[in-house]
Amino acid sequence: MTTNVLILCTHNSARSVLSEGMLNHWARKLGCDVRAYSAGSAPSGHLNPFALEALTNAGIDTTGYRSKSWDEFVADGAPEVHVVITVCDSAAAETCPYWPGSPVKVHWGYADPSNAPGGDEGKRLAFELTRQAIGYRMLQLLQLPLGTMSHDELQRALTDISQN
Repeated sequence: MTTNVLILCTHNSARSVLSEGMLNHWARKLGCDVRAYSAGSAPSGHLNPFALEALTNAGIDTTGYRSKSWDEFVADGAPEVHVVITVCDSAAAETCPYWPGSPVKVHWGYADPSNAPGGDEGKRLAFELTRQAIGYRMLQLLQLPLGTMSHDELQRALTDISQN
């Protein structure tokens, strides 16, 4: 059974997109039955070009990526979500919709690389460092025996990852 992971950030334009890309990339590379999606509570309607550049520079195809609402994941026909990860503090503080199936929820916060000083070069560096930090946590997630863990075991393991 595929483990579906939904990654949330308010605008679904940067950190959640980096997370979706990194988790799907590593899952494919490692042969893990995991699928990442990203969404936001107030999607901006566009993706941050620095996020796309960081993913592309890492060899990740971003074709089909788009900024979308979390409402798509509670609609009829949406994939069953097993894990919900918030990656920005504002999304973590928002009241999320009811997720069918009671997925595990965890917050893995990252500073917004869009606010990095130093002009475009500073932003490029911040996006790359954020991509790397996200990738590291996604690798940790993929090392878990997802198919055999109870809800509580998975909750504890993902919370532990958030503290690394």
